Amino acid sequence: MASRIEDYAMLGNCRSAALVAKDGSVDWLCLPRFDSASCFAALVGTPDNGRWRIAPSDPDATCERAYIDGSLVLQTEWRTATGRARVIDFMPFDGDHSGVTRIVEGLEGRVDFEAVLTIRFDYGTAIPWVTRIDDTTLTAVAGPDLLVVRSPVAVEGEGMHSVARFKVGAGDSIPFVLAWGPSHLPAPEAIDPHAALRDALAFWEGWSDRCNGAGEWSEIVRRSLVVLKGLSYLPTGGIVAAPTTSLPEQLGGERNWDYRFCWARDATFVLSALVNAGYHDEASAWRDWVRRAVAGSPEQLQVLYGLAGERRLEEFEVPELAGYEGSRPVRIGNAASTQFQLDIYGELVGAFAHAVRHGVVWQPTADSVQSVFLEHLASIWRHPDNGIWEIRGEPRHFVHSKVMAWLAFQRASEQEREGADVAFTRRWRDMADEIKADILAKGVDPERGCLTQSYGSKEIDASLLLVTLTDFLPPDDPRIEATVRAVEEDLLVEGFVLRYHTSTGVDGLPPGEGQFLPCSFWLVENYVLLGRLDEARELFARLIGLTNDLGLISEEYDPRSKRLLGNFPQAFSHVALINAAFSLARGYSATADVHATPDALDTEGAHA
Repeated sequence: MASRIEDYAMLGNCRSAALVAKDGSVDWLCLPRFDSASCFAALVGTPDNGRWRIAPSDPDATCERAYIDGSLVLQTEWRTATGRARVIDFMPFDGDHSGVTRIVEGLEGRVDFEAVLTIRFDYGTAIPWVTRIDDTTLTAVAGPDLLVVRSPVAVEGEGMHSVARFKVGAGDSIPFVLAWGPSHLPAPEAIDPHAALRDALAFWEGWSDRCNGAGEWSEIVRRSLVVLKGLSYLPTGGIVAAPTTSLPEQLGGERNWDYRFCWARDATFVLSALVNAGYHDEASAWRDWVRRAVAGSPEQLQVLYGLAGERRLEEFEVPELAGYEGSRPVRIGNAASTQFQLDIYGELVGAFAHAVRHGVVWQPTADSVQSVFLEHLASIWRHPDNGIWEIRGEPRHFVHSKVMAWLAFQRASEQEREGADVAFTRRWRDMADEIKADILAKGVDPERGCLTQSYGSKEIDASLLLVTLTDFLPPDDPRIEATVRAVEEDLLVEGFVLRYHTSTGVDGLPPGEGQFLPCSFWLVENYVLLGRLDEARELFARLIGLTNDLGLISEEYDPRSKRLLGNFPQAFSHVALINAAFSLARGYSATADVHATPDALDTEGAHA
């Protein structure tokens, strides 16, 4: 059985990622990209679906682990009855070398180690042909994939596994280097593992040292930003939602999705986090990725794309994999890419407006592209959609989606740049006014005075916490306070916020999921907006208490079993954490900063 989700560490090199359990087992690895087929899939299957464990032979060995400061280089110190040793795990940053390097170092006495390597390509289903090249090198080949493993320690075949047993004494250093290559080409050249380690540490140190401070929350923000960087795909600037697939929203359930893709909606939140933290280069790269990905006819805008903007992300299942703790099916690809989600248009316009306001350069073609998309939005905003939660049932007129459509026209009408078309500006303002009137007429509960999940509904949805962070209504409007109060009354369960009540069957799946953690971070920002700072700090402290020993957090949390749930680590959760921390540090909402005009920001800051 795989380890608990919260017991994993992530390694990364801005091209792919690996998940390493506390017991020293790499249980998930896709090479050469995040969305490539895995060569280790024990995370969503069994050890026979692929893993790589290096740990002391002593079953009573104990360990402590930490990232080397400001990096995704993991250091695990093992203690046994006979000595101490550490294992340093990382992914090299050489663009021509895709893989994982593990260095075992002796610290005190002598420690017996065992390394067990089980390679299974194509999501745990393809057993490779393993060949020993010489005393230090073996290769594994199946179909298009090749792995080469180099180490001074002899690795022997045992059954369908490759096993090495060795000792380390004080001062010893024994490296294991695993590298991927196309099977039709020569094996990747050997690297100097210690030089690769120095290069990786230099990269991470140079990157993380640029982070803006967030007051008392600076360390957790820095860690979350490093995770966000680790989830970025350096060649294109795209950022994946998570490095994993099918980690369940409910243990044993069916809500298992592939998150190894780039969501266009994340542009708003990611840009906000990067700009707040001072990473304008990364914000520009993400902006450019979004611009390329959405280029073309506006009616073909997708919710999510591949790492380079690929559009075909067909979803299929892998029946050979048992699923994480029996949570089946294991899905590859994501059918949500074909859904209609109205809010995307407003998120993109709002994100770009925010980026420009904070110094990210506006592209010369942006005005014409924006006009084409707004013309299309003007023709479709009255249509029901699948909403921010990507429901797989009947489309609805979701209030959050309509407000994001309003936001698109409102921001476009407020843009003040040389050469702006006055007629277009006037038209966009009229469209914004029309949509706002429609929302207020159909999306407000007349009895509770709050916004609702969808037109004509009495249900409450946590996405309304994003609506309140726009300047759709001023912070002192009674409907804002009523909406936050309704979320607290209906969705706040054991101190954390549900997305909505799944018992309604809104998405055609069995009920049941954990608390969606970004929603609770949005509530923190709403508390800041409303001046409820003590409650904001208390909730934020409770939320960051859910991060694991390395500062990583997933998509959801189950307060009953006290388990993290969903794909891990989750970019959306880390971005929400970053923005909530900056909101607390500065006294106004960082997400509202994205959605608001400069004048509105002044008002919000004074109100908070």
